[in-house]
Amino acid sequence: MKYLAAYLLLSSNGVEPTAEKISSLLSSVGIDVDSERVSKLLADLAGKSVSELIAEGNTKLASVPTGGAAVASKSGAAAGGASEEAAAEEEKEEAAKEESDDDMGFGLFD
Repeated sequence: MKYLAAYLLLSSNGVEPTAEKISSLLSSVGIDVDSERVSKLLADLAGKSVSELIAEGNTKLASVPTGGAAVASKSGAAAGGASEEAAAEEEKEEAAKEESDDDMGFGLFD
């Protein structure tokens, strides 16, 4: 991912990404560079524009399940017979369950 990020960063600045430029960019922020991976990336992306890559990635992301079906089924159940109040109460209970996980007294930034 870091190699792709360097490639996109160079491309967005109007610089033609090469193995040397990608290696130089990553080395400048203290990242060890695997020249084989850089070469493979450049070979895979040869002849493609950044806009083509983004469009191709968007079509791949469209097929990734994101859990939206579970949300849709809950809203469908609420509309199909359960009152809105019951659905709201159920959501509050689920949120309370999620919040009550044992965090052992530690916060995210402690």
